[in-house]
Amino acid sequence: MKNLNETDDPIAAPPAVVPQAELDEPALEPELEARAIDGLPSRFACFVTGTDTEIGKTLVSSAILHKLASGGVRACGMKPVAAGAELVEGELHNDDADMLIAAGNVHLPASITTPYMLREPAAPHIAAALEGVTIESAPIIAAFAEIQAASDAVVVEGVGGFRVPFNDDFDSADLAAQLNLPVILVVGMRLGCISHALLTVEAIVARGLVLAGWVANTADPNMRFAQENIEALAQRIPAPLLGRVPRLQTPTAAAAAEFIDLAGLPGWPSTRGQS
Repeated sequence: MKNLNETDDPIAAPPAVVPQAELDEPALEPELEARAIDGLPSRFACFVTGTDTEIGKTLVSSAILHKLASGGVRACGMKPVAAGAELVEGELHNDDADMLIAAGNVHLPASITTPYMLREPAAPHIAAALEGVTIESAPIIAAFAEIQAASDAVVVEGVGGFRVPFNDDFDSADLAAQLNLPVILVVGMRLGCISHALLTVEAIVARGLVLAGWVANTADPNMRFAQENIEALAQRIPAPLLGRVPRLQTPTAAAAAEFIDLAGLPGWPSTRGQS
């Protein structure tokens, strides 16, 4: 085997002359070197799921988008399946999807950010069947690719809990696995949340997904022993607690963003004005 220092020419070529300016130039730190090679800002994407429906997924997803957008990152939210839409000025609108749109700063057609907009406020497979629609993964994956191409950060919000059926053979957990994004779990703090949260964590981990962190959102402001419940969850969930969102008088993305810290998330951009 040829030695790495050998050449085919019997007379070795002289070593290349390196300009003194390059010798004097300090080496880049690994993180900065990676950015210099890419020439692009780091990209961030996550899948937000929850322990149930109506426990604050949209509020937390919007808060994440708000933090990104306020730091100058091109951020777009995606609600692949939304059940419970109303016709407004000739277009279907869903409150959750609209809140994500308002929190981001990259605006794409609703057919891309919400490929399946369903009228009936019911489980997605039921709402889809009423309209003669079959929810499939291909249009969602294609739409996600379009959003990623137009953005530096994407926040995908799931539907209801982690295993909501879309059709007979496809559910929200399958979609999360296909997207293969880090997962943020929103735990609705109310009686019974410990079991719901831990079972959801097991389902996420069983699919080989990264549980990037979890957020405790106050679903029941009168919950007794809320702090003790959070401590029990923190001991058992193998991911960091990203924040505790209280019951907000005005539940806006900006208000909720004050109570979460996302700096340690995989791919989270280091930008001014973000924590």
